Amino acid sequence: MTQAVFWYRKAAEQGYAEAQFNLGVCYYNGNGIQKDLTQAVFWYRKAAEQGDAQAQCILGVCYYLGYGVQKDLTQTVFWYRKAAEQGYAQAQFNLGDCYRTGDGVRKDLTQAVFWYRKAAEQGYAQAQYNLGICYKNGYSVQKDLKQAVFWFRKAAEQGNINAQEALKKLNVSQ
Repeated sequence: MTQAVFWYRKAAEQGYAEAQFNLGVCYYNGNGIQKDLTQAVFWYRKAAEQGDAQAQCILGVCYYLGYGVQKDLTQTVFWYRKAAEQGYAQAQFNLGDCYRTGDGVRKDLTQAVFWYRKAAEQGYAQAQYNLGICYKNGYSVQKDLKQAVFWFRKAAEQGNINAQEALKKLNVSQ
């Protein structure tokens, strides 16, 4: 066990959310300790229950993929929403995807656009791309190629390949 894991554990056992999250990451990736997804979820949950948005989002991912817990899309949405409501962009994007696909919630493109926009406005490239798609195709927003190009450009500037391809197909310079 590395020194980092030793100290993370000491702090985590005293209730420090950041250390709990970091210890979860160590177990998740097998950094300095044997990989153990059940232990990763245990520590993520400790941090998530204290309001750590990153831990809440990752816990949602664990429920989505069935890593260290039984796959449970209702729990996925529960944890994504907790983090999304705190302004955590990745969770906002993930929650938008749940609404787009109907994973764990009733399919609702208006809600998908709402959450994509929240993440996109924070610079989350994949959300910018998805928002561009919504505008390009008129998914729960008025079809607006100008807005589509705006969001595709934002994503493309960050290296999003899909957005770069979308701009090429629209015959628009990046």
